[in-house]
Amino acid sequence: MADSAVVAGLAGKFAELRPHLDERGWRLYLGSEARAYAAGAGCGLAAGVGVVAGAAGVSRATVMAGAEELAAGAEPMPGRARRPGAGRPKAEDAQPGLTAALRGLLEGATRGDPMCEITWCSLSLREVARRLAALGYRCGKDAAARMMREEGYSLQGMSRVLEGRQHPDRDAQFGHINDMIAAFTAAGEPAVSVDGKKKEQLGPFARAGRSWRPQGEPVKVRDHDFPDPERGKITPYGVYDIAANRGFVSVGTSRDTAAFAVHALRLWWQREGSLRYPHATRLLVTCDAGGSNGHRCRLWKHELAVLSAETGLEITVLHFPPGTSKWNKIEHRLFCHITRSWRARPLMTAEDAVAGIAATTTSQGLKCTAALDGAAYPEGTEVSGQRMTYLEERILDRQDMHGEWNYTVRPAPRPAPDPAPEPDPAPAGPDPALLAGLAALAGLDLPAVRDAVTVPWHAAREQRLHLARGRPRTRDGMPGGFKLTLDAIITITACHHRLGMTYQLLGDLLGFDHSSISRPAAWITPLLEPCGITRQVRRGRIATPAQLRDYAAAAGITLPDSQARRHTRQTRPQQTTTRPGSPTK
Repeated sequence: MADSAVVAGLAGKFAELRPHLDERGWRLYLGSEARAYAAGAGCGLAAGVGVVAGAAGVSRATVMAGAEELAAGAEPMPGRARRPGAGRPKAEDAQPGLTAALRGLLEGATRGDPMCEITWCSLSLREVARRLAALGYRCGKDAAARMMREEGYSLQGMSRVLEGRQHPDRDAQFGHINDMIAAFTAAGEPAVSVDGKKKEQLGPFARAGRSWRPQGEPVKVRDHDFPDPERGKITPYGVYDIAANRGFVSVGTSRDTAAFAVHALRLWWQREGSLRYPHATRLLVTCDAGGSNGHRCRLWKHELAVLSAETGLEITVLHFPPGTSKWNKIEHRLFCHITRSWRARPLMTAEDAVAGIAATTTSQGLKCTAALDGAAYPEGTEVSGQRMTYLEERILDRQDMHGEWNYTVRPAPRPAPDPAPEPDPAPAGPDPALLAGLAALAGLDLPAVRDAVTVPWHAAREQRLHLARGRPRTRDGMPGGFKLTLDAIITITACHHRLGMTYQLLGDLLGFDHSSISRPAAWITPLLEPCGITRQVRRGRIATPAQLRDYAAAAGITLPDSQARRHTRQTRPQQTTTRPGSPTK
């Protein structure tokens, strides 16, 4: 590659002489400079032609033509700038309709904002020339490129600037993170940015970029990037000290889990942080909202609690909003420079990766250290709900603004909250005396009816469960829990059909919700018909306890007073303790 100073010098000379030379003199002068450059640099004529053409802003063919004329001993041609004859006309001038055909061809492949001055086409130049030839026009790719530029097209790459769905509090969270970093830095407390870099394959694999090497001796790597299970991959996790402009990377050989991420933070504190901030009592950690350090990851919070207890540091964590990971300072202050250090260099071993990271520096004063972490971090490690409840109640302090993103991990737990009162024991079941009274009131011979429907009732129940499961029973039912007995179902159904008692009243008397007794009554109704218990049309309904007492008194039957409660699942009352830094509920 030519020296930029040489190219700049040639460009200055060419700009001064061009207005004073005709076409032939200009061509021969460029050819002379190309031959001189090739001789002085010890390279071929083609290289000299390329340098001169780039500096003069002309085509290589023009410079090569001048060099060949000089080499052939060109004779002076006084009074003429060209050889006899006219030049070739432009393709669009020689072929009427070519410009219109090109516009119609590009219209279907045009990209860009129609209100913008710059647009572009997704077709290649050769594809444009081929399609024009199919339409009967002769037009090379260079002429097509010239015509497309005149039409306002240009060759464009893609710009990764569009974002996904933006959170409405994105800017507010950015401002909060910046304010917290400034506050910690002013107080002399450490503030770090953490994240995991993409995994890298170990072995002779190609990497982007170029490096200076002896001519004709490139680094030879594999032609395909198929994974090598024997060599494996590395998982770098970085910790960037914002105030000190220092980077630390833990190079793992296992998986990128929350345990690995927190251990990288632990290694940084042991090897650098505790020495740089010997009197620190707090640590600020800024990180992404997903991945191994995601705000929903239970293991991340559990491991941070362990680290906080070990170091005695109060760890404040601030997550960037979803979809904004590129704003994390570690991305553009550390990882990009590590990628530059690794360019055009295969990572044969994990030690090579560590050495490349340690050699990363910048003119702004960035220095890096790295450590190899060969421990195993299995995936699928779960944190129990009981542990998370303990962390929420005793360890974590959620901030008022988006507590799911902003929270502090305490090194020592808060005092335990007062224990919640035990729920009242659930009733053992319906009152047997009340069931007997209702059966007598309905004129029901309960033992006889029970003997008649027990077998078909259980058979029908197994059929319903089989249809619901879609397969046979795999194990016996679990014991425990209160259920409606068969006697209670028979009595409820008989009272509803014969006396017209509502399910709501029966549920209130026996301590059940009406929806939990109406379905069993509907299931057993067909089985009770042979026993003479069928639906009867009655003019009046017994819907209140007073109506039931009047009916029982008229029949000479005394029913016991029922104080039964509903058999619903008892739940522990919600805690209303207020943590420091959290809103009062």
